[in-house]
Amino acid sequence: MKKHFAPFEKKIWLASPTMHGPEMKYMQEAFDTNWMSTVGENINQVEKQVCELTGCGYSVALSSGTSALHMAVKLAGVKAGEKVFCTDMTFSATVNPVVYEGGEPVFIDTEYDTWNMDPQALERAFEMYPDVKTVVLAHLYGTPARFDEIRRICDEHNAVIIEDAAESMGASYRGVQTGNLGDINAISFNGNKIITGSSGGILLTKSEEAAAKVRKWSTQSREPAPWYQHEEVGYNYRMSNVIAGVVRGQLPYLKEHIAKKKAIYERYRDGFKDLTVRMNPFDGENSEPNYWLSCIIIDEEAMCRQERGDLKANYASERGKSCPTEILKTLAECNAEGRPIWKPMHMQPLYSENGFVSSETGRDNGADIFRRGLCLPSDNKMTEAEQDKIIEIVKSCFI
Repeated sequence: MKKHFAPFEKKIWLASPTMHGPEMKYMQEAFDTNWMSTVGENINQVEKQVCELTGCGYSVALSSGTSALHMAVKLAGVKAGEKVFCTDMTFSATVNPVVYEGGEPVFIDTEYDTWNMDPQALERAFEMYPDVKTVVLAHLYGTPARFDEIRRICDEHNAVIIEDAAESMGASYRGVQTGNLGDINAISFNGNKIITGSSGGILLTKSEEAAAKVRKWSTQSREPAPWYQHEEVGYNYRMSNVIAGVVRGQLPYLKEHIAKKKAIYERYRDGFKDLTVRMNPFDGENSEPNYWLSCIIIDEEAMCRQERGDLKANYASERGKSCPTEILKTLAECNAEGRPIWKPMHMQPLYSENGFVSSETGRDNGADIFRRGLCLPSDNKMTEAEQDKIIEIVKSCFI
């Protein structure tokens, strides 16, 4: 019989903001100086400091990671009807900006080694669609993709890489920070990210000219005239100086946040060493994740029967086995927040008619990881005792 646990008195979150104090100081500074809009010293400092942290030359602070990705797609020159290769197992914000510009996403399957875009599938995709000139690559849950292989393939086909580093700030691949790997790059400061502004994002580029274009587009494409002169479509995408104050106050704590996330990951890994599950993987030889979310994938032989529709899921309890639906339900009953793995984009009703390319016909790694995987509570404020209880709750599902 499966064990029951008393709920946590205080909710254990998947990943909530970890605040320190300087955030309020810089927000108050924006208030006191009356720089409350989309210009101010907080914005200037965020742009400067993110460039220094990532090593990328130029940045533009924007209202969200999604707006940064939209500006990246526009910079890449994606036109209506043009196919764009996109990471398949990701949040829809990676892909939607392609559609904003009229592009047609073609989804590239996931590899088991990093849970990111499969280079072999990408190579096969270029064989099928040799005219594609843009690739949108996301680093899932803070784990860098196998970037060297993806870069080599893209260079062979003269394709631009848009790097979605929304989840991976502070992670690195062969010593280079994510956000400085692609041709055009985006980071998110959403409320659950490793550095937060409650909202906000930033576009990074090695081109001063590209940064100037984004700065103009994101402020409604106003021309330098004494009146409001507009010659191209613009967007209201600039970050506010208040939000920038939160980000500015957070940035000095990036390494501390990563260290805590890594400790959470390792504690789960050690706690589950005798369980029929594995942690979300990474290329330890070439990359260092930021460990944003700790996840597990259940071994096939340990999966109980699970059924998922578009909006609901169910399972049949089975001795010695479990599934993501059961574990997430049990965590929720204990007042702890987990999450299914991102449902792959090619499985989403919105994109079910789009192209999908795996490394070989009939394979669908992303669907399998989605079926067997889940994200565990990974909040930096979770105590060791609370995490130990989460571990026991998960283990109890396999009794």
